[in-house]
Amino acid sequence: MKKEEINDAKLAQERQINGVVRDQNGSTLPGVSVRLDGTNRGTTTDENGTFSLAVPDNAKLLIFSYMGFRAQEIPLTGTNSLKVVLQSLENNLEEVVVIGYGTQRKGDLTSSVATVKSEDFLKGAVRDAGQLIQGKVAGLTITNPSGDPTEKTQVLLRGNTTILGANSDPLVLIDGVPGTFNTVAPEDIESMDVLKDGSAAAIYGTRGTNGVILITTKKAKGDGINQVDYGVYATTSQISRRLDMLTAADYRAQIAAGERDASWDLGASTDWLDEITRNPISHVHNLAFRGGNHKTNYIASLNYRALQGIFKRSDNNIFQGRLEINQSLFDDKVNVNFSIIGNQTNYTATGDNDGFNNYVYRQAIIRNPTAPIYDAEGKWQEQAGLFEYENPLARLYESDGKQEISEMRYNGNISYKPISDLKLNALLSYVKSQQNGGYYETKNHISTLRDGRNGFAAVGSNANMTKLMELTAQYSKEVNNHTFNLLGGYSYQETDYTSQRMTNWDFPTDNFSYHNIGAGRALKEGLTEETTSRITTNLISFFGRLTYSYKDKYLLLASVRHEAASQLYGTKNPWGTFPAVSLGWRLTKEAFMQDQEIFDDLKLRAGYGVTGSQPNLGFLGVALLNYSDYFYSNGNWIQTLAPSQNPNAYLRWEEKHETNFGLDFSMFNSRLSGSIDVYNRDINGLLYDYAVPSPPNLYKTTRANVGKMRNKGIEVLLSFNPIRKKQFNWSTSINFSTNSNELISLSNELYQSSSDYFMTGWISEPVKTESHIVRVGDKIGNFYGFKVIDISDDGKWIYEGRDGNPVAYDDFPRAFEDKKVIGNGLPKWYAGWNHSFQYKQFDLNISMRGAFGYQIINGARMYYENTNLEQYNRLKSAYDKIYGKAILNKLVPGEFNSYYVENGDHWKIDNITLGYTFKSDKWKGVKSLRVYASSLNTFIITGYKGIDPEVSRAGLDPGYDNRDQYPTIRSFTIGANVSF
Repeated sequence: MKKEEINDAKLAQERQINGVVRDQNGSTLPGVSVRLDGTNRGTTTDENGTFSLAVPDNAKLLIFSYMGFRAQEIPLTGTNSLKVVLQSLENNLEEVVVIGYGTQRKGDLTSSVATVKSEDFLKGAVRDAGQLIQGKVAGLTITNPSGDPTEKTQVLLRGNTTILGANSDPLVLIDGVPGTFNTVAPEDIESMDVLKDGSAAAIYGTRGTNGVILITTKKAKGDGINQVDYGVYATTSQISRRLDMLTAADYRAQIAAGERDASWDLGASTDWLDEITRNPISHVHNLAFRGGNHKTNYIASLNYRALQGIFKRSDNNIFQGRLEINQSLFDDKVNVNFSIIGNQTNYTATGDNDGFNNYVYRQAIIRNPTAPIYDAEGKWQEQAGLFEYENPLARLYESDGKQEISEMRYNGNISYKPISDLKLNALLSYVKSQQNGGYYETKNHISTLRDGRNGFAAVGSNANMTKLMELTAQYSKEVNNHTFNLLGGYSYQETDYTSQRMTNWDFPTDNFSYHNIGAGRALKEGLTEETTSRITTNLISFFGRLTYSYKDKYLLLASVRHEAASQLYGTKNPWGTFPAVSLGWRLTKEAFMQDQEIFDDLKLRAGYGVTGSQPNLGFLGVALLNYSDYFYSNGNWIQTLAPSQNPNAYLRWEEKHETNFGLDFSMFNSRLSGSIDVYNRDINGLLYDYAVPSPPNLYKTTRANVGKMRNKGIEVLLSFNPIRKKQFNWSTSINFSTNSNELISLSNELYQSSSDYFMTGWISEPVKTESHIVRVGDKIGNFYGFKVIDISDDGKWIYEGRDGNPVAYDDFPRAFEDKKVIGNGLPKWYAGWNHSFQYKQFDLNISMRGAFGYQIINGARMYYENTNLEQYNRLKSAYDKIYGKAILNKLVPGEFNSYYVENGDHWKIDNITLGYTFKSDKWKGVKSLRVYASSLNTFIITGYKGIDPEVSRAGLDPGYDNRDQYPTIRSFTIGANVSF
């Protein structure tokens, strides 16, 4: 409707509108926004849900809005008393869900899609956008195995999908444009939608195999009201659990008992972990402006995150800004959207091409606690002759480095509706990012003492440019009882990545750090070199989708995407076709369900979809040559070219074929709702390198699409609202999921693997062995090592032999054939349990989650319980009797066996947040004020002896708790949010 300006004369003729606002259950709603359409005039309901507002006599419309409820427009048709009922969006079938290239009513969904709104996000000091939905979506595993403030969350949806090269991260889109969980600040996000099954993700073709996460940022409301929002919080952190190492007193007691040489008492008492750690204080600020009317509106936000790690010199400083402007033209037939997103990140580097060097943590753990920090001359106390043993403070402070990352994103979107049912849309995006870094080790660094480097420097940079154009046409029509939506589109994406790196050492002075890298002698003498690279890729796509509904009862979605990418350059068919279809049947619309009073909604779903995986390598179909050795000819050294890849014109995309069956339901007036999904996904044509004879082939291996992998599982989500009263509300949700990930085949008639397995994962010095086996017919994530079943009286292992019988330590062959599957690093079951309480103006949120049915390789125990390395510090548990019999003999070297494999089952109270919202009428100009206190990684129930059972579950070698891992943290936060 056309909005009017209300002049002073009109304001003089007013009437009073009174009313009450309730939810669909009859409970009154306090704090509901009541606004006169087209003006800034408004009020909010009081604690009894009532309101009173003076309006001009000719006022026509009031707008009522409240978080978690659908906004309503109420005409003012002569009455001065209103009774308004708002419908909850929690399970409302009219709620709009974001899907690929559009939206869909929640009630019309036929695919497996999960939506998490901002009010349900994980609270507190989250690391990035991924952590916001941790424990909220069944089947989506989000872990934080590191406490490093520069690390990102690990995300895995419905298991691993590849064995070579490509990662298993879902595709992340921010307002339709590819990005990452770090593209926008968590405070800037309105909702996140997860496309879980193949029928939902197939519209994204080769990028959709690992699932799709659609991030929708906060938008301008266009309601004529200008608003300023400011949020701030401060956080302190601590190691979630410290390893129980020997103290200086313990160390000296061992010397006194003759267990260590007396010369190893170096006279000090140093807690090395205390020396490298601190009590960090991080703070985050978010400022947002929004305003405008339904024709022209805007939102702008600034976010600053100053993050400190628990280790000294561990930090991350992030500045992010976003501006979005919307303009409606020609009676709303044309809508223009333009947005800019900028990011600037910098952090200290204490390692080459790294952030915090986790090796510092290892050195603090193993360092002799009687060793001083400085020697008698005031220099760092070092013993360079010992194996991988150094002063952690020297490594920390005799290095100088910085990493700086910047990104600018420019997005433009224009839509045109030539007729009411047709919408044409063009999206253009340009993203440019750059990372520059430098690192320097001084002449006092251990690398000089041990390796003779005499100062070492490294500099590097990379830049990435991405262009995206997407053109779509969408036609919607409703005829009688038939409703359909037809989408067609074209997409072109181009990326250009460049990098360069240079190292040098042997510098005349430390004064220049890494800023005068050419001054070192190593480069001049040909001992090192500068490297550069450039990779360009493009992706061309055509896609279409049909959604259809008959009487809101019978539902259909069908889509197809046809696309080609430059990674398959040189193959016979770089194009792939990815179809999908899904069906839905809403039983509650049937005549036989009309007399029942239990189900508000009941829907069956079934879907099938095909998606692809993008290899992270290029030119896969052609022969490649690399520079190799030199030969001497006619007085010159000439570098040769050698084959590095055989051509294979028959390479194609890895394809995931997924079937999903689902059930959605809502019961007892939306008090109980949920969904159940059962899926099976087969990944066909896995890329793998196969040994071939050379000659006739140019190279010894050929890459081919041969293998097959299978994931299958069940996902359950239940939401319950046990108490819905005027002053007290309690809602809770439980999610549960299982996943089984198995390699089905690795060979075919043309390409045969030399065996039905391959090894992966690595346990470093001094053990030095591969840790995981990937074998046909077995699950992904299996540990492969020696199985110990007992210990002898003299402290030596007793093993389970090949025939299952015990074998003494001195008789055990220790061949590869003696290894067995001794555990698996992927949980069989995941669960999450979330609670939300509101009492008057208080709110309390509790998030819990757990993982069960898996094991962990405890790398810390494997190394730090071994008494073979004499001078190193050890865990106190190194002196516990194994199997209640004997302490491990110090003559037994470290090895990977089942004794160091532990049960990883755990249950975490992940987040507790308590908040209080002040009444808005207490301060003039303040619309709302909320203060809160929060904790993350609050409490854990587990039998695992390491720091945290939440270890990496990514890739083919999950479940290894690396001794060099930056420890996980527990954090405590206080904060406030205010709106003006």
